[in-house]
Amino acid sequence: MITTNSTDVKNNFGRYLDASYREPVEVTKSGRRVAMLLSAEEYDRLTALEDAYWGERALAARAGGFMGPEESMKILTRGTHEKVDEDI
Repeated sequence: MITTNSTDVKNNFGRYLDASYREPVEVTKSGRRVAMLLSAEEYDRLTALEDAYWGERALAARAGGFMGPEESMKILTRGTHEKVDEDI
């Protein structure tokens, strides 16, 4: 991974854009990590992984069942002094 500062990226954007096709470019500002420059292909790959993860979580939640409207309303209208997990 390439690491550079924001001023260098600003002054040499084309060079870092080309580099991002091969590997991520970490951008720092005042010594702190502030951004990553990724190829569109890598971004699409990461987005697909995230979508698959949340899809699996949704399927698992669906398989576990749902809380009915009465139970939901009871939790939503309960006073803040009670613990949420008492009726679950």
